[in-house]
Amino acid sequence: MLIIGITGTLGAGKGTIVDYLVHKKGFAHFSVRQYLIDVMKQKGLDINRDNMVVTANTLRAEHSPSFIIEELYKQALQVGKNAVIESIRTPGEIDFLKKQGNFLLLAVDADPRIRYERIKLRRSSTDHIDFETFIENEQREMNSTDPNNQNLYACIERADIRLNNNGTREELYRQLEEKLKL
Repeated sequence: MLIIGITGTLGAGKGTIVDYLVHKKGFAHFSVRQYLIDVMKQKGLDINRDNMVVTANTLRAEHSPSFIIEELYKQALQVGKNAVIESIRTPGEIDFLKKQGNFLLLAVDADPRIRYERIKLRRSSTDHIDFETFIENEQREMNSTDPNNQNLYACIERADIRLNNNGTREELYRQLEEKLKL
């Protein structure tokens, strides 16, 4: 069983990669975002990016820096086939998955303006923001010395494969095919 973790900047194309792996390669999908939304709904919290970050950081502080990924990994084991875990955000999550073996970390990035336009088009509950807020949100998640907080920069640096998604979906898919060789 291969586990692919996906990290990257906001709106860079993590979901597009997931769709490709699920529909073209038969991977099972496990989403940190959906896990957090489920927890937030149970707690009666509004679904927004700030609450999502606080909820994730709180869960990690209460349990371990890799807690959310550990929970998703358990679900993946139950399914028992190749799986993609979408949105690796801390080095502790990477450490946990690497210890399990047969793990590959993909990072995706794109120009900030392109990414902002993409999030406006996808219209999720956390995407109704202006460009300045988009950049502020991302900067808040890029670097932290607290192991329970998001550190996208460190995650991207540790990726086995890095993808640039400034082009079309087809160009991103070609990069995936060339680099993954699945």
